[in-house]
This record gives sequence, structure tokens and C-alpha cells, in this order.
Amino acid sequence: MKLTWYGHSAFRIEAGGANILIDPYLIGNPSWQGGWEGPAEGVTHVLLTHGHDDHISGAVEVLKKSGAVLVANFEICMFLVGKGVSDKKINPGNIGGTVDCGGFTTTFVQALHSSSTQSGGGGNTYLGNPGGLVLHFSDGETLYHMGDTDIFSDMALIHELHEPTVGIVPVGDRFTMGGAVAALACRRFFKFETVVPCHFGTFPIIDQNADKFVAGMEGSGVKVALPKIGETITV
Repeated sequence: MKLTWYGHSAFRIEAGGANILIDPYLIGNPSWQGGWEGPAEGVTHVLLTHGHDDHISGAVEVLKKSGAVLVANFEICMFLVGKGVSDKKINPGNIGGTVDCGGFTTTFVQALHSSSTQSGGGGNTYLGNPGGLVLHFSDGETLYHMGDTDIFSDMALIHELHEPTVGIVPVGDRFTMGGAVAALACRRFFKFETVVPCHFGTFPIIDQNADKFVAGMEGSGVKVALPKIGETITV
């Protein structure tokens, strides 16, 4: 499995014959200055955990250029169809459900957060429940992108049901769990082989590095991968 980080919670995953963008915050992302066109090349699927602008900004452009399939909750799918995304290229679901994506499946699991986008007139548009995404690939690998969340005890059930080997974990505090709590979640509820921290360093008001998470994972036997922004690693 190849993984590329574009800052914040935006990742490209190449596995199971698919090229997947998760939460492609590729427009307006202070951490990523490389544009959305390059990351969009060859993309087969765009997966969204929730509707905040720092997770979906760039999704419409990528979907229109690539012709990729959108995998998200129903509300986000319909919202982006209203923005010009093809209704023939959506694969909606919701918490507890699993959808077939060809070379992999996506299961929607809960996350403790919120989900909306700024709309014209200064209000917010509700975009369904936030979630995490569990990806089961045809070669047996399983990845869990937690989305934006705090720790919650039902993470134990997510592990029991899915046994993910790779975890993408928010650690930046304020809007998600901080690094120490994120490390506790990984150690208490999961048996990851590799974890990749995210959602840090993007804005001044969140933690600027993953040091607290790295310290919390010391001695766990779990590999903490810290790719540079734009770097592709194999996990």
C-alpha cells in the first residue's frame, strides 16, 4: 500500500488496483501549495469523512477532472451533485454501512465531531453525520482513516469487527483529540502495524507537530510513519 500525505487529513492511497483520495483539502490548504491537478491524476475514488471545508475543498474539482467515484454519506453526495458532480458517479452510505468500491470496500464508522459547510448568506449547510472510514482491500490489507474525532470506547468494536493494520489518526487537538489521547486510543483499542498522524500544523491554533503522539506511542511496538507533505511512502 502506497500512501501520500498532502497535509491536514488529505491522503492518496494506492492499493487494490485503486487510486483513492481521502478528504482532498487541496484548495486553500496552507500546508499544500501544489495544486489539485497533480493529486487528481489517475484517481479512481474520492472518499470524504465529513463536510467541513478543510476536508472537502478540492473534491468537486478532482471529481470533475478525474471522473472518479465519490464515496461519502448521502448528504455530502447530494450536496456535491448540486455543485456539478455527476449523480452517476456517487456511492453513498452512512454509519454502519459497507459499500463495494471494486478492488476494496468502504465501511462507514462513527466519529465524534460535526459536519457542515459555510453557505451563502453566512449560514451553515448540514452535511450529515461525521464518520471514519475503514477500507478493506482485496489483498487483505485494512486501513482505518479516523476522520476528525475524539477517543471513544466503541473504537474497541471497530477493531473487533475490522482489525485494521494501518491507522490514520488526527492528533492536532482543539478540533480533534490531541496527541496524547490519540496515542491512548491507538494503544488501548487497536493492534495497528503502522499509524500515520495527521490534522496538525495546518493552522496556528492547532498543534504544530505530532510530538505528543510520537511520545505517547513509544514502546508500543507500532511503527509511527511521519511522511513529509507530498511524500509517498509504503506502509
